[in-house]
Amino acid sequence: MSAGRKINTFSQDWGTPEKYVEAIKEFFGGKIVLDPCSNDFSIVGAEVEYKLPKQDGLKSSWNYSNIYVNPPYGLDKEHGTSIKDWLRRCLIANKKYNSEVLALVPVATNTGHWKRYVFGHANSICFLYDTRLKFLINGMNGGKGAPMSCAMIYWGANSDRFYSVFHNFGAVVDIRDLKGKKFGELSENPQMFIHLEEA
Repeated sequence: MSAGRKINTFSQDWGTPEKYVEAIKEFFGGKIVLDPCSNDFSIVGAEVEYKLPKQDGLKSSWNYSNIYVNPPYGLDKEHGTSIKDWLRRCLIANKKYNSEVLALVPVATNTGHWKRYVFGHANSICFLYDTRLKFLINGMNGGKGAPMSCAMIYWGANSDRFYSVFHNFGAVVDIRDLKGKKFGELSENPQMFIHLEEA
C-alpha cells in the first residue's frame, strides 16, 4: 500500500505499479488470493482484500494459498507497528500455512527485520532495476518515485518460477542456501521471531 511516508496520515495510498501486478498474477497462476494491506485505490484485485486503514491486515487471517504484500513502509504510531510486523507475518504465513508469499519492500539488508524474517527463511529476492520505483498515488500514475531501492521477496518453494517471472525486473538471487542460518548480531533462538500466533 504505502511507501516512503509515515502512514499515520493516510492522505495518500501508494499502490503497486501495473507491471508488477501483472507479474505477480502471472507468478501466482493468474490470481492473487490475499492482499492484506490493500486500499480503496488498489489495482491488485485480490480475491480477499483487507483495506487499510479500516481493516487491520496484521490482525486478520493470512491462511490463504498465496499472498501479495506491499506493506506500509513507515511507522504506524497509532497501532505501534512497522514494516517488520508485515515481514514477520509473511514468514509466519509461509511456515504455518505453506502460503506462497511475495512482498514488495525497501532494500534494507542491514536491518533486524531482514535478518530475522528474510535471510534464513525466504527463498529468493529480486533486487529491482527501477532506480526510483514509481508507485501509483491514489490509483494513478505520476508518482515521483520511491526514495529508496526496492525488492520483491519470495517465501515459497518454486525458485525456478520466481526467476522466470521476475528476472526481467531485476537481479534475482536464490537464497535457499541461507535457510536456518542466523545473521548479524542475532544470537537469539530464531523461533522466538516466528512464534506462530494467529490474531
